Amino acid sequence: MMTIRRKLSSQDVDALPLWHYAGKIILIRDAGEAKLAVQNLLKQDYLGFDTETRPTFRRGQRYDPSLVQVAEEDVVHLFQLAACGGLRPLLPLFMAAKPVKICLGIGEDLRRLQIMEKFPANGFVELLDSVRPLGIVDGGLRKLCANLLGLRISKKEQTSNWARPDLTERQLRYAATDAWVSRKIFLAARELLLRGVVAVD
Repeated sequence: MMTIRRKLSSQDVDALPLWHYAGKIILIRDAGEAKLAVQNLLKQDYLGFDTETRPTFRRGQRYDPSLVQVAEEDVVHLFQLAACGGLRPLLPLFMAAKPVKICLGIGEDLRRLQIMEKFPANGFVELLDSVRPLGIVDGGLRKLCANLLGLRISKKEQTSNWARPDLTERQLRYAATDAWVSRKIFLAARELLLRGVVAVD
């Protein structure tokens, strides 16, 4: 039976193999393509979800989210919002009760998206709410991934410029990884709860 820990140290995480999502990524830069992708995503059961926003380095400066990541089991869709004409093509997914959309820190992501365009959000699940019943205290995605999946992910690209139209390969892999592991962690936590597993010190 798998052993999970209430807390992990940074040394525990650093000892694990570095990993990133290496599967299929679909970069979407057109409103029509976005609508077609959403039609397919609405047929799924569980989706990993995340957003990326250009970082701010001055007080009072603010940017809207530039990228929305939605992960299925074997493919991650990356929506470049500026090229897609904004959020409008994605709203049917955001407003649907199903599929379940799993994200760490979903409250902040939704707040930023709803500044761009008002919409009733449905079907979103906070990842922390899924792991807390296991007794896990650490809440960062890096430590959750290490604890539940046994993998170390990098956060080096977090403060890169997500508004650039030509995202680098590293940015694409980073963005896809965050969304994909959110879904994977949610499903792993659900399975562990069904098996009666709890975290140990």
